[in-house]
Amino acid sequence: MRKYIIFLSVFLSPALIFSQSPIGVFDSGTGGLTVLEAILTLDAFNNKTGKPGADGKKDFVNESFQYLADQANMPYGNYAAEKKTDLLKENILLSMDFLRGQTFMTRRNNGWNPQRKSPVKMLVLACNTATAYALTDIRDHVRGNNRPTPVIGVIDAGSKAALLHQQKKRGTIGVFATAGTVASDGYPRTLKSMASSYGLSDLSIVSQGGFGLAESIDRDWSYYIDTATRIRADYKGPSLTHKNYPIRPELMHVYRFDTSNNRLLCEYDDQGKCTEVQLNDPANYTRYHLVSLLEKMRAEKYVQPLNTLILGCTHYPYMRDTITSVLRELYQYREKGEYIYRAVLSPEVELIDPSVETAKEAYLALRKQGLQNSKSMQFKTAYPKAEFFITVPNPDDPAAQLQPDGWFTYAYKYGRTAGVRRIDVRYVPFDRVNVSASTYGRFQIALPAVYGLMHSAVGR
Repeated sequence: MRKYIIFLSVFLSPALIFSQSPIGVFDSGTGGLTVLEAILTLDAFNNKTGKPGADGKKDFVNESFQYLADQANMPYGNYAAEKKTDLLKENILLSMDFLRGQTFMTRRNNGWNPQRKSPVKMLVLACNTATAYALTDIRDHVRGNNRPTPVIGVIDAGSKAALLHQQKKRGTIGVFATAGTVASDGYPRTLKSMASSYGLSDLSIVSQGGFGLAESIDRDWSYYIDTATRIRADYKGPSLTHKNYPIRPELMHVYRFDTSNNRLLCEYDDQGKCTEVQLNDPANYTRYHLVSLLEKMRAEKYVQPLNTLILGCTHYPYMRDTITSVLRELYQYREKGEYIYRAVLSPEVELIDPSVETAKEAYLALRKQGLQNSKSMQFKTAYPKAEFFITVPNPDDPAAQLQPDGWFTYAYKYGRTAGVRRIDVRYVPFDRVNVSASTYGRFQIALPAVYGLMHSAVGR
């Protein structure tokens, strides 16, 4: 073994060794695994020539991966509303440093033990909010070293796919993203800047911030607790009394919320009237926001019906079937014999998942930089096929404020000050505690390629 290591150090160039490093995929939570799934299953190029065209071989077959979910600091979509985009950028850059670094932590015997990992050779931002607010900062941040570190974001990829569909049939492009991504104006700005190269002009665009949806998918305490049975004071999602995201009583028959098994929580007065409503299920969040989107289009008198919907958060593809079903349901919805949404909604809406286009851009960047790992070198690397990391609160930090479930309180998460050295987060592997069993079940159904790698990395 010692002779083998000496042989590698003498005969392999640093560039060649670096090409065997993993590709880093990053998101604020587990939604970015949809991008990793697209990368793992992509067959859009000829692997010998690099030219477009499937060759029956997965394009990233010889690559290994590191995935990081910044779960302790999510949801990213709320930082803009709390006027903490500087803190958001700081969290993102710290995560980039982790992926490009060589250390992670494990918890053992009431202490933290540093472990070694490989630095990544490419950064794929599988997070729309991170791309919208920090893509330029990240590229500047990684430019100051001697090795090439390509940085790929999802917004350009999603915009290209939406414009391609608009070439086939004009309509309104919907941007369904986190509130933070919508506030950044990242998608409309990118769509308009790219439109002329697709022979398009005068785009019709509508945006809807899916406040609470990504959080409910990742089971954030402030937005969804599957054991909740009554209205709670620490809930942050849409409600009858929410200032920015009110549930409108006159639209309750349109929302058609699922009320079974505490998926919708109500508070009743002594007359049996529901005086407050809280959503407690990702499908109900989806229903609320799709109705809100169409109501916005009606109020603002959009001329072109919605025919393209960008799923501008990597969590949202998990709800793809629900989104499709609800849109078809709303197209058929009638009041007093009138189809009230048909003026603003097409019978079929193309759902744009930026994941595949992001995977394509990552492949092209890998080849352009000469960073692809050749099959002939595969036997010389000891890197695992995939490693999965997550940020968790550090309970040893006396300043950290935690909820009963062990994650940061809302006030602490968004009340911190950027630029102050913190030890409140640790980067650790996925395990059966920091990721729930129901979430693994979702991976198994929706992301079979990712789950296969995760099953090996995390274990049963």
